[in-house]
Amino acid sequence: MGAREGMNLRLRDRKPLCHLYWLALPLFLFLAPPCHAQNSAPPPASQENSQAPSDKSNPGIPSDVATTVKKYGGEEISQTETSAAFKVRVNLVQVRVTVREPNGKAVGNLTRQDFLLYDQGKLQNVTNFAVETPESRLQRNAAAVETQGDAPVSGGKPLALPERFVAMVFDDIHLSMQDATFVREKADHFLNSIGPNDRVAIYSTSGQNTVEFTADKEVLHRAIYGVIPHPLFPQPLNAECPEITYYMADQIENKNNVDVRAVAVEETIQCAFGGDESKQSQALPIVESTAMRSLNQGDAENNYTYRHLEDFLRRLSAMPGERLMVLVSPGFVLANSYLDESGIIDRANRANVVINTLDARGLYTPDVMGDISRPSSDTFRTGGYKTLYRVDSQFENQFVLSDFAYGTGGTFFHNSNDLLGGLELAGLAPDVSYVLGFSPQNKKMDGHYHLLTVKLAKKSNYSIQARRGYFAPQKADDPQELAKQEIQDAIFSQEEINELPLDLQTQYFKGDAADARLSVVSRLDLKNMHFRKADGRSVDDLTLATAIFDENGNYVTGGEKIVQMKLRDTTYDRLTRSGFTVKSSFSVKPGRYLVRQVVRDSEGAQMAARNGAVEIPF
Repeated sequence: MGAREGMNLRLRDRKPLCHLYWLALPLFLFLAPPCHAQNSAPPPASQENSQAPSDKSNPGIPSDVATTVKKYGGEEISQTETSAAFKVRVNLVQVRVTVREPNGKAVGNLTRQDFLLYDQGKLQNVTNFAVETPESRLQRNAAAVETQGDAPVSGGKPLALPERFVAMVFDDIHLSMQDATFVREKADHFLNSIGPNDRVAIYSTSGQNTVEFTADKEVLHRAIYGVIPHPLFPQPLNAECPEITYYMADQIENKNNVDVRAVAVEETIQCAFGGDESKQSQALPIVESTAMRSLNQGDAENNYTYRHLEDFLRRLSAMPGERLMVLVSPGFVLANSYLDESGIIDRANRANVVINTLDARGLYTPDVMGDISRPSSDTFRTGGYKTLYRVDSQFENQFVLSDFAYGTGGTFFHNSNDLLGGLELAGLAPDVSYVLGFSPQNKKMDGHYHLLTVKLAKKSNYSIQARRGYFAPQKADDPQELAKQEIQDAIFSQEEINELPLDLQTQYFKGDAADARLSVVSRLDLKNMHFRKADGRSVDDLTLATAIFDENGNYVTGGEKIVQMKLRDTTYDRLTRSGFTVKSSFSVKPGRYLVRQVVRDSEGAQMAARNGAVEIPF
């Protein structure tokens, strides 16, 4: 049977994001021999798209497929360009779980049967289970590096791919100088412990101190020593009359607490009118204006903090791997910001970001005298009440930190001066963690938040840290849109998915010192794909999404291909024995890159996800 009769394939290319065009090659084109020479020039694009290399240069790829493409590729394979989009994987929900003993040590001898996973209170079947250890991360990194074959080593260091992204956020709006000094020292020591696959960013809620994700410890150390208080409204050196804190202002203006208002009025009479009790009517408007000013300033500082936290979450959500935010803060009173707090938790859960929080005050005792660096306006008539308000305020500060942590499945470290231990607990990868995957039963595609609960089958005194929920996708009437929704989370993750057999290889062709062409070769096996019979042919569509990230996890380029297959029986039999290869090319600069590819078929809705790596020397 001739090749024209044997198969009918159509291939459509999609433009990559950021208006970078995908230099795509037709389906089944074979690779030229690997070329790593500095002066090796890539073949012209016209030649790549019109000529298939001989099968001698590509052992293991059947020559009959090459002949088919070479002879009939122009008629059976068409290419069009559309915009690329990476959407969310919704059929598989993955939950990373850390189990700890009471002393904080990770528990490492658990199996799939030890876990019970509930979605909205309904027990789920855990279909995917993996154990994460330092050894497994090294093996995953080595497997990705091997996709390049004889990958070079720069400066004697092997290529370490980014897997964990830790955003260290210092709340310098609310930090005191004493807390900042303590935090700097411990955070500087913590940086020495980060692993080669960790990328750390330094952020501050004031926006004054920013270092994007990097493995350069020297840069990170310098940034840490830039952490100093940056309040939006610095406190005056002299005592105010009256002195109304943000907590008191909230009680007066929002909660209409007549007792707090009366204390503020009495303080005003004592400090402004020499104790003349007949001046109450004059003292009241002073109290109201001072309280409103203090409330507005506190609200502004909180809003500024929240807006920056939202920016950091957006940055984290675009990183390809495990995402953590470590918020170091003395906490702050919420007052009018409850909706903002819920919004931060919501954004973090949507982006699968865990927020770990550390109380920068350490093992604190209530500061009954206030800030000792500035005088107080307390009088013998109001001092006792204001001491009580200070204690209440300092106690309430912790609630926002606990809410962020517990609302996202994170850890709240507080009431301890071992801040270094807290940072290591919050920011370093545990010795052992577990990844549980499940396909939700009777899933409603309503866009609502689903509560997750992870328990151990046997009772113990172990503590469990895991994400608290996920958002179900909105129902998509268009099957193509649903397919897109199932890819996004897989692209921006590093978890491997093995529902389809997929092998990945990378190579580069360097033309000059500034530019190179990176080739990503995907070899797929048709045996496990669910084809549909139509008009005597086996029909299935494949979507291949590829994203290229730099060594710090920044998105560089990428795109999607859709392969539409309508195979006659003879061609189907031949390809199930031999598999087939898809090659894609990207223009990049010299450097180190993480390659992430996700493949999905339309008929079986099965997926595969693989990591690759390439180092292109300068």
